[in-house]
Amino acid sequence: MNAALRRIFRRLERDGVPAHAQIEDRLAEAIAAGELRAGDRLPPERELAEGIGVSRMTLRQALDSLERRGMVVRARGRRGGTFVAAAKIERDMTRLAGLTQELRRQGHEAGAKVLSAREGPCGQRTAAALGLQPGHRVFEVVRLRLSDGAPLALERSLFSVELFPGLLGMPLDGSLYELIETRFGQVPWRAVERIEPVIADHAEAEALGIKPGAPLLLVERTAYNAHGTPLEYARDLFRGDRTRIVLESPIPTPVESAGR
Repeated sequence: MNAALRRIFRRLERDGVPAHAQIEDRLAEAIAAGELRAGDRLPPERELAEGIGVSRMTLRQALDSLERRGMVVRARGRRGGTFVAAAKIERDMTRLAGLTQELRRQGHEAGAKVLSAREGPCGQRTAAALGLQPGHRVFEVVRLRLSDGAPLALERSLFSVELFPGLLGMPLDGSLYELIETRFGQVPWRAVERIEPVIADHAEAEALGIKPGAPLLLVERTAYNAHGTPLEYARDLFRGDRTRIVLESPIPTPVESAGR
């Protein structure tokens, strides 16, 4: 075990917190602090377990948990092993920004592959979100979103045909928010977003390059302009192993605090 890992584990306690939880915490802290970087390969399990002074079963519990959290990845074969995963993409829910802007802000290259783009009648759910009558014509754009060339999310966005005539004939592989602002003068001003955990079905898993049953984050969003007109209704599926949600809570006013 190298010097960096020996330093990480030098304070492993023998009582109280279970050893596997301590190992998980130490590795997670080291990854967050940059002591272990994306792509770094950990020593083989036997060597690492002996260096820490625990059984391979205990070590495996910690690594299994870190893998579920998306912090390490495992590969089989001659060049396999346990590797530090790339940092998760942060989805900041305290500000309205398209995914393209979010990725650029975090230093990643944003990409989009259009899977389908069609016009059709909307159902009740879409109609309610966009302030339309059921059966009203809408555009549906389904895209695979990429970060540095790797699948990150499946986006399904719906727009009113009347509000955005000719949308499907325009370039749809960039930022849709930038497109509707520059072509139609409609600026997304605020959004109501709801988040829930779901699991990937076979089609979603194939598109995202993950296993069926893998965790996803469903973000359901209605975006509005400054006048309160609904512009977009979307249901986005983000890979759970590559995404982290960020929320910022304001300090409550004295009146709000008194009502708690």
